[in-house]
Amino acid sequence: MNRIRALALPVAATLAAGGLTALAAGPARAADVNVARNGGFESGLADWSCSAGSGTVVPSPVYAGSGALRATPAGQDNAQCSQTVTVRPNATYTLSAQVQGSYVYLGATGTGTQDVSTWTPGSGGGWQKLSTTFTTGPNTTRVTVWTHGWYGQPAYLADEFSVFGPDGGGGTDPGPSLPGAPSAATVSGQGNSSLTLSWNAVGGASGYHVYQDGVRVQTLTGTSAQIGGLAAGTSYSFQVSAYNAAGEGPKSPPVTGTTTGGGGNPNPNPSVPKHALTGYWQNFDNGATVQKLSEVSAQYDIIAVSFADATTTPGAISFTLDSAGLGGYTVAQFKADIAAKKAAGKSVVLSIGGEKGTISVNDSASAANLANSAWALMQEYGFSGIDIDLENGLNPTYMTQALRSLAAKAGPSLVLTMAPQTIDMQSTQGGYFKTALAVKDILTVVNMQYYNSGSMNGCDGKVYSQGSVDFLTALACIQLEGGLDPSQVGIGVPASPSGAGSGYVSPTVVNNALDCLARGTNCGSFKPSKTWPGLRGAMTWSTNWDAKAGSTWSNAVGPKVHGLP
Repeated sequence: MNRIRALALPVAATLAAGGLTALAAGPARAADVNVARNGGFESGLADWSCSAGSGTVVPSPVYAGSGALRATPAGQDNAQCSQTVTVRPNATYTLSAQVQGSYVYLGATGTGTQDVSTWTPGSGGGWQKLSTTFTTGPNTTRVTVWTHGWYGQPAYLADEFSVFGPDGGGGTDPGPSLPGAPSAATVSGQGNSSLTLSWNAVGGASGYHVYQDGVRVQTLTGTSAQIGGLAAGTSYSFQVSAYNAAGEGPKSPPVTGTTTGGGGNPNPNPSVPKHALTGYWQNFDNGATVQKLSEVSAQYDIIAVSFADATTTPGAISFTLDSAGLGGYTVAQFKADIAAKKAAGKSVVLSIGGEKGTISVNDSASAANLANSAWALMQEYGFSGIDIDLENGLNPTYMTQALRSLAAKAGPSLVLTMAPQTIDMQSTQGGYFKTALAVKDILTVVNMQYYNSGSMNGCDGKVYSQGSVDFLTALACIQLEGGLDPSQVGIGVPASPSGAGSGYVSPTVVNNALDCLARGTNCGSFKPSKTWPGLRGAMTWSTNWDAKAGSTWSNAVGPKVHGLP
């Protein structure tokens, strides 16, 4: 007992589980801090130095707060922005930032041990967190931290820059605490397809997240949100959370709102025929014949309006008719022409993507945004559905989520088409093929683009060059044997040599391919082991280029498609 008392003088001791637990006495270590200054770029470029004047601070897009760094590489400059931070010797720091763009780098030099860096090639256009750690040397008190892009690449964005570790005594950005839950959330402004949600401001918040039935659907800085793309006569549950640099705070208590009306599609869609011809209609003038929808040949069963526009809300889309470029074509005429085409048994869908499409769906929030905005446009214009023509890849998990959400709103008459590139359908493990199989029960047709492609593998393992009947049949065979129903497979080709950079084939070649797949006749060197008489048909880019060439393509391929067994 005397020995235990003697040992107890320099330590605090407690008896635990029948034994003696000793806890070292002495001052507690101070909490780690962010030793970077102006890491959120709320004070412009204060404390930062950017090479060749490459950096600026923009109000949007931002990850949090009111500003973010935007830096643009040029020539031999990689747009590096840096600052020197004060650190403690023999200490470990975590370096991190939220970044957006192609090939963004993050690193530290002068650490006194091993300098570090990390990078990302970028993906999907959203914010991504880069992070690495470094340890300072025994005499290191100053370290330079930096971010930069890469030569010849577009501008990159950075926000919420942090160097987290022991305080080196050089000043810090004070770390905010999590904001509280928003209060007094209320629903007002009920409409057939929209509701207005509002709430009280939260002190210390940089912005707010809005949740609809548990899924984040909007992020904004104000204290009210217009929620669109809702089904009529339907109840929805909403919650709001506040966020700042420390993270996201708790959600508000749920509040329920109900849209007006009786629900359902106010303008039901006609059914797509067993064998269908698809044509893309251009909402712009690029030298092809400028058309009104009413002027599109009656041979086309599905008309894909090209294209929807991206918005500042991730995943969300909008549509603006190019009235001036189309010779004064009014929105009222456009809507009336859609209704007339539908009355004639045609389907008019809104195409999302194209060569320059920038729409990405990489999480549940953007998936909900796509579904909600697409449904709102379907209700506004009378579109029968949507076409997925994203040429920079897609995330099958969240695109499937978006498409199923849209189908739940639109009902069984939804027309859902896709136009992948040949490379996208070479394997069932590709994102497009995975998505098509995941939504097979609601999918109308996949019209693969057999152009601007080069050589590709056929289903027999041989390589075929574009521009031949074998290219069309051997690649279609991959989809047919990979799990798609024959009714979900179409052949997509240019309407004229002007419609694409390469891959144009005459209507005769298209018709021979259709015969080969559906009847087993007019094949080239590749002859499939079976036939698929239920093949959906063919597609072309575009109805405008077809009209420019005297409707030669639709007048030849249309009757062949409609005459398939």
